[in-house]
Amino acid sequence: AAIASTDMGLLLRDDVFVDFFNTFLNLPVFGQTPIYISGTGQWNLWPELSSHLGPSPAALLAWLEKHRLPHFCKSSLCLHLVLCQKLLGFIRSGEAAELLNWQSADQWLLEKCISGSQGMRHFRAFVQGTAGEELTDFWLTTERLLGLDESDTSQRDLYLSLIHRLKASHLREGSSVITLCTTIAGSLPKAKHIQSISNRRDILRMMQEQALFMIQSYWLPKFFTHCKMGIEEEESCQPLLQEYRERLSQADWQEPAGFLETPPTMHIKRSQGLSGPYCSQKAKAKIWALVKEGRGTQEMKMPSFQVKPERQPGSAGNTRKSHLDKDALGSIPQQSEHPANTAFDGKGGVTPPRRPSAEQVSRLEDLCKEKILSNLPSSAPLVQLPPLKGSAKTLSFLPWALSADTCAGRPFRDFLQHQDRPMETHLLDLWHDLEEFLPVVLDSSRENSFFLRHLTGDKICETYLEEDNIEKLPLETRTLTSLWNHLIFGEFSPWIFRAQKEICKVLCCFYEEFLAADDRTFLQFMSPGGDVPVPEMQGHTADRSECFLLSQRINQTLKLSQALHGTRNLEGVSSEYWQLLASRDLQKGGSTQAEMELLL
Repeated sequence: AAIASTDMGLLLRDDVFVDFFNTFLNLPVFGQTPIYISGTGQWNLWPELSSHLGPSPAALLAWLEKHRLPHFCKSSLCLHLVLCQKLLGFIRSGEAAELLNWQSADQWLLEKCISGSQGMRHFRAFVQGTAGEELTDFWLTTERLLGLDESDTSQRDLYLSLIHRLKASHLREGSSVITLCTTIAGSLPKAKHIQSISNRRDILRMMQEQALFMIQSYWLPKFFTHCKMGIEEEESCQPLLQEYRERLSQADWQEPAGFLETPPTMHIKRSQGLSGPYCSQKAKAKIWALVKEGRGTQEMKMPSFQVKPERQPGSAGNTRKSHLDKDALGSIPQQSEHPANTAFDGKGGVTPPRRPSAEQVSRLEDLCKEKILSNLPSSAPLVQLPPLKGSAKTLSFLPWALSADTCAGRPFRDFLQHQDRPMETHLLDLWHDLEEFLPVVLDSSRENSFFLRHLTGDKICETYLEEDNIEKLPLETRTLTSLWNHLIFGEFSPWIFRAQKEICKVLCCFYEEFLAADDRTFLQFMSPGGDVPVPEMQGHTADRSECFLLSQRINQTLKLSQALHGTRNLEGVSSEYWQLLASRDLQKGGSTQAEMELLL
């Protein structure tokens, strides 16, 4: 709420906000995907506008404030920004210096490591598999829940969903949160009636504060030690290490605040040429073709993927194996079983069980789509699927855009609601719920996987697949029946991909309308007088290398956002994290630009 009510120009003077906001702005659900370089005050637009239109930075800020910031404030990236600001506030405080005996150089280095969306992904990758992961998840979920008004009917479904998620994962006996907050949580079950809502919120807020203090006072120092060791070992981080040592030798070094007191004059990069009318849909199709081409040039070997036994509550010896249909998925090589749940890393530390990587899970999904969808038998549909009204090019990148919609505060969903499209909104909700079910069911080593997969599976069945609801969905009967047969037991099913494909065919033309509306709104703000004939709304044609870099920037941004949102597995800490840290400068594009430099 504080971010939403702050002037956009003031927000952009905070480098940490700019980093998270750039990540958000480059998610491929949107038409226009700009990036702001705070060190020079330059905006780079994509697609570009004709320079003769004289696009104004003030008009751009007005457009961002009205048509991007509200969605950002509903996104998981915004939640991570708030947490990052809380952690940075603690790092800079006298309390931290006194409690942890940190010098100003230590505070400077830790700020460098944790600032921005890449910094938060690094921190979350570090705590995964530990109590710190559960405390962080609890803080983020509670922050989202406390920002909702349960008396507002439009927010009530999300509020109840988050309450059920908290109960299933964090507010159960034996959880790290309950163990930490036992004295507070003891009164939680009393808050059942309407008059107790404020009491329930107060209790959750106190528990959230307890979790945050534990993250700050225990997990941040451990992360700092981890970062110092990693920097010392990574060759590309030697300049950073050298600067840290120089600061250590100067005890009275005063680091200027990250807030730019006198920012450079804001301006928009001039376009380089003209070619055709402004159309983000065509630009997006071109970028998506290069994303697919980039994937095709990489080695597509399936890494070893171990489907681990599912961890169930109760007796330690009672496990139920998570099995996947071998005929459906093809041969999946199995790793040898490790006799213990943890292993020593050789440095006195303990590493958690290795999770399947994001690329492994992504490749598993690709196998399903390639080898299953084409072979699934068809059946008489309950409602005849409408013919595809959108273009085939749009349909090809629509799943990419919808995955981004999940991470971006769901602007496409808002568009469907404003267009009074309840059935299409319902279908989009189903697509999103299936998308969030996949990483939980495919990786049983996730924290609270057993509870979450059954909670999510039950929610999908109850909301979309019961007899009263199923008649409203224009999907094939067999698809819906097969979803029910697997999801009711919290099981993976390749029919998930079939259902998502059918949903995309229905939503394709509406997404094209969404992009067209986004273009019109953008041009109304950016054109003098707000009304310019279409032929004059020109942008330049980027060369192939520039387009390829744009495609990678947008795709890497999506991967980063998915990892923070939870729809993509967090990779274990690797040398890539240290290389990103070495190249990351919040005033020169931050996390987004660091990804590009590493790619180059």
